[in-house]
Amino acid sequence: MILTLTNKLRAFGVLALLVGFLASCASTPSTVVWLDVRTDAEYAEDHIDGSAHIPHDEIAARVAELGLEKGAEIRVYCRTGVRAGIALATLQELGYSNAENVGGISDARLLRD
Repeated sequence: MILTLTNKLRAFGVLALLVGFLASCASTPSTVVWLDVRTDAEYAEDHIDGSAHIPHDEIAARVAELGLEKGAEIRVYCRTGVRAGIALATLQELGYSNAENVGGISDARLLRD
């Protein structure tokens, strides 16, 4: 098939728009899910607004409630970071590849601000 100069330029323009669109999608920051894995009582006493809450020992059974993709950006915290580490290991076993233990709630507050 022989393309005229006009058709070549048109095809090039469409390709340039597509590349630009894909680049903007790649550079768009994803939404970070903050996950508080402390107990219900700890969460009721104090928590970071907007954080999801699932106690660390319920992660395997309840994480699907959040409806997250396996590559979702998840930041896990507890009181000191120990339970967040346990929850992180569970998330990784379940296939969540972009989760991170940020430590305790005070650490999470510093990172969110």
